[in-house]
Amino acid sequence: MFRARARWWLLVLLVLVGGCRCGDAPGVGGATASFRPQEEVVDFGRVLEGTQVRRSLTLVATGRAGVTVEAVTDAPFFVVVSQVVVAGSGTGTVDILFSAGNTPVQGELVLTAGRTTAKVRLTGVGVRPLACVPTGECRDSRFDLESGQCIESPQADGASCIPGSRCQENGRCQAGVCVGQPRTCDDDNPCTVDSCSPTQGCVTASVACPAPLNPCKVGVCDRNAGCEEVDVADFSPCGAVSCKAAQVCFSGTCRTVTPPDGFVCAPATPCQDEGKCSAGECMRPDAGDLEPDFSAELGGVPVAEDGGPVLLVDDGTVYASVCGEDAGCWLAAYTESGLLRYESPYEDGGVRTLLAASDAGVVVLAPEALEAYAPRGVGELRWRTSLAISDAALDGGTPEGVPVTGAGRVALTKEGDVLTYVTWSGDAGTEPLRSRLVLLSADAGVPLAMGPEEDGGGVARLAVDDARGAYLYTPWDGRLAFTDWAPPPEASTDGGALTGSHLRAANATWPGASTTGSGSTFGPVALADGGVASLSLEPLGSGVPEGAPSLALASGRLLVGTRAFVDMDGGVLGALDWDAGTRTLSPLAEPVLMSPGGTVGHALALSCDHTDGTPCVDADLRTVLRSFSSDDGHFLSEVDVLPSPLLPGTFHEAALLEQSNVGVLADAELPNGQRQAWLEWIAFGNKVNQCALPGRVEVAGAVFSGDLLHVALRRDGVWRLESYPVGVRAEVHGWPQRNASPAGTRRAVP
Repeated sequence: MFRARARWWLLVLLVLVGGCRCGDAPGVGGATASFRPQEEVVDFGRVLEGTQVRRSLTLVATGRAGVTVEAVTDAPFFVVVSQVVVAGSGTGTVDILFSAGNTPVQGELVLTAGRTTAKVRLTGVGVRPLACVPTGECRDSRFDLESGQCIESPQADGASCIPGSRCQENGRCQAGVCVGQPRTCDDDNPCTVDSCSPTQGCVTASVACPAPLNPCKVGVCDRNAGCEEVDVADFSPCGAVSCKAAQVCFSGTCRTVTPPDGFVCAPATPCQDEGKCSAGECMRPDAGDLEPDFSAELGGVPVAEDGGPVLLVDDGTVYASVCGEDAGCWLAAYTESGLLRYESPYEDGGVRTLLAASDAGVVVLAPEALEAYAPRGVGELRWRTSLAISDAALDGGTPEGVPVTGAGRVALTKEGDVLTYVTWSGDAGTEPLRSRLVLLSADAGVPLAMGPEEDGGGVARLAVDDARGAYLYTPWDGRLAFTDWAPPPEASTDGGALTGSHLRAANATWPGASTTGSGSTFGPVALADGGVASLSLEPLGSGVPEGAPSLALASGRLLVGTRAFVDMDGGVLGALDWDAGTRTLSPLAEPVLMSPGGTVGHALALSCDHTDGTPCVDADLRTVLRSFSSDDGHFLSEVDVLPSPLLPGTFHEAALLEQSNVGVLADAELPNGQRQAWLEWIAFGNKVNQCALPGRVEVAGAVFSGDLLHVALRRDGVWRLESYPVGVRAEVHGWPQRNASPAGTRRAVP
C-alpha cells in the first residue's frame, strides 16, 4: 500500500517538472534565451567633421532560443534600428551611426533583453579638415584624414589650369607650370588705350590727346579721325581775368576784352557763388565755410615719413597708416564716402609709412623692408621683402650697412610691380655706401630685376612713363638716368633669354620666390639660368646738377630738381628762372607739377623779403607758387599761396585741377596761436578763390582725388579723416600730386 502511494507521488512530480518551461521559447524544450555582444568597444576612428560613418556590432545568442534585444545610445551616436532579433544559437547585428564633430568623443551602447543587460563603449574622433591650397600652379592639394595633413601632387601635362595672370587664358599644365595663351584686350577703338593687368585683366583708359599750345583749343579723340583739336567754349578764360581786362577765347582765339557788367569774373566754388563785374569791380557774395562731405574718427594719429604721403587714394579707397597709444599701428582703408573698409594691424604693431597703392596692393615702408597689403577684404599682408635681400643674393655674402628707401624712391609699373631705389648706409645711417635700383613683383615681392651696384647714394626720385620706361634722378651727382621700357626679346628654345611673360617663373630659384605670378612688360630680360634680370641705367643728357629731390613728367617733358626742363629724348630745354631780384627764393623739393600738355611747370619756394641781410625767421617766410614755360624755363607768374597776406602759415598740398587751376591747401597761424586751413584755387597767376575749412584744425596731410580733397586733421583733440568738395576734378594725366598720383605713383600715361 505504501509503495503504491510512493509511485503515485513520483508520477505527479515528474508531470509538474515536465510542464515548466523556465524561460525556454515555445516548442524548444530545455533551451535558455540570452545573448552577448561580440565586441566590448566599437571604434569609429577618424571621421571628417560633418559626415556620418556606420559600424556594425554582432550580437551572439547564448542559447538555442531566439531573443529580442533593445539597443539605446546618445548623440553623436545613433542606432539605426533599436530592436534586433537574435535567432537561437545564431547572431544578430546592431547598426550604429557616428555623426562627427571636430573633437574626440566617447559614448555607450546599452543592450537589453529581459533581465540581461550589456554595455558597449563607443569611441570616435571628429576631424576638422585643413583648407588645402596648392603651393603652385598645376598642383593638387587634398586633405589626408589619417595624417591630418595636406598632401600635394602634380597635375598631369595637358590638365586644364587657371594661369596666375589674368593676362593669360586657356591654361594647360606643362612640366608643372600653367601655360596660357595671351589674352587679347584690343577693343579696336583708337580713342582708348587698352592694356592688361595681371590682377584685373583687360583694362581700358581713354586716350590722352596732346594738349594744344593754343589755350583756346582742346585735344579730343574721334573714333574715325583720332586726336584732333577743337575750339573750347567761347568766353573760356585763356589768361588772367579781371573786370578791367579779361583774356577769353572767341572762336578758338585768345583775345583781351573789357568785360561788361554781369561778366563772370570768378567762378562759383563749393563755399561761394560766382562773382560778376559791376562798374569795373568783381563783386562776390560772402563766402561760407567749406562743409565736409564726411568726417570720420581715425582712432589714432596718422603717420608718414618726413616728406612722404599721409594719405593715398586708389580706386575709390582712401588709405592711412595710423598709430594708437596702446593698440599699436595699423593700415586703415575708407571708401571715398567715409565708410571704413578695414583696419589691418601690422604684425609687430610697429610704425609703417605709406609709399604707393594700386589694385595689386598697398605698399608701405617697414624697418629695412617693404610690405604690401591687400587693397580689399580685410587688408591681409600679401608679402614682406627685406631690402637687404637685393644685396645678399647677388653678391653671395652678408650685406654691409643699413638698407633704406622711402617716399619718392618707390614707384609702380602699370602692372603693380614695385620699382625702388635702395641705398645702404653706415650704422649711423649718415654715410651712404652704395645704391641699387630693384624691381619687385607685384604678387610676391620677389626680385625680378636689378640695376648695377653704384657707389654713394641718398635721396632720389623715380618717375614712370607707362609707354616708355622709368626715370631716376639722383640729386647728389645731378644724374638723370633712364631704364628702357621696351618688351624683352622673344623666348628661345635653346636656353636663351626669356620673355617677360616667363620672367617670374625664371626667378623661382630666389628664396621665397613664387611661380604663380604673371609676366612683366617692364623690359629687363631674365637670365637663362633662372637668375635675376638686370636693369640698365642710361644717363639722359648731361644731367641737372645742384637740384632738389623732385621730378615730374608729362607729354615728353621732365621737370627735374626744380632746376630745369628736360626733353625725354635727352635734350635740356632750359633752366628755370629763379631770379627774384633782391628777394631770396629757396625752392621746395616738392611739389613740382606739370600741366598735362607738358607746356607749363609749377614749383613752390620759400620767399624771404629781407633786403638788409638779416636772416628770415619762420614768421617772415612766405610760400609762393611760381609757374614756368617749358619751352625755355622763363618765369610766367608768381602767387603767394598762404591764406592771409599778413599772417604766417604753412603750405600742405597742391595738385593740378581742371580748367588750368592749381589747387592748394594751406593754413594760417591766428594771433591766438590757433590755426585755420583754407582750400585755394590759383589760375594764370591769380588767386581766384578760397574756402575755409570749418573750425580750428591741425592738418597732418591731404590728397586731391577726383573732385574731392581728403584731409587728415585734428579738431578738438581728435584725429579725423575728412573729405571736401573741390568743384572741379584733379587732372588724371601728368603728375598731379605732390607725393605722386593719388595712387602714390609718379607716372605719365599715354
